[in-house]
Amino acid sequence: MFKVGSIFIPVTNMEKSMAWYEKNLGVKMIDQWDEGAGFYFPNSSTQMALVQVQNPQPTEFVIKGNKKNVYFNFLVEDIEEVYDHLNNNGVVTTEIEDFGGMKGFDFFDLDENPFSVVNEDKSSPYYRENVRRLQGNISI
Repeated sequence: MFKVGSIFIPVTNMEKSMAWYEKNLGVKMIDQWDEGAGFYFPNSSTQMALVQVQNPQPTEFVIKGNKKNVYFNFLVEDIEEVYDHLNNNGVVTTEIEDFGGMKGFDFFDLDENPFSVVNEDKSSPYYRENVRRLQGNISI
């Protein structure tokens, strides 16, 4: 019934952010409007929009104390390749962590918005083929 259609990211400098996201995430422009721009990911049906804001806005929420969590993550096939790509482009990242069944790291955009990058091991219940099996879409 529902699918994630778009994610919206607050940015304070639209022109610089558009170029940054195109270079670092490989998104492609769909359209622009007065206070935003829409993009698509070449290998995903989820879209992304940058929305112009006056002041930085949080892209994470507080769990407890100083512990925070981002609202969504980016799923990738080869986490080391993405990690190297971002670092080679001067993007600030955390180290890759292995969570047993999943590897992940965070990176930060020009507004210091944090985002997570993950890839799931095939044995993880969250691995997309295992989720599809739960959805009844394929058999493994």
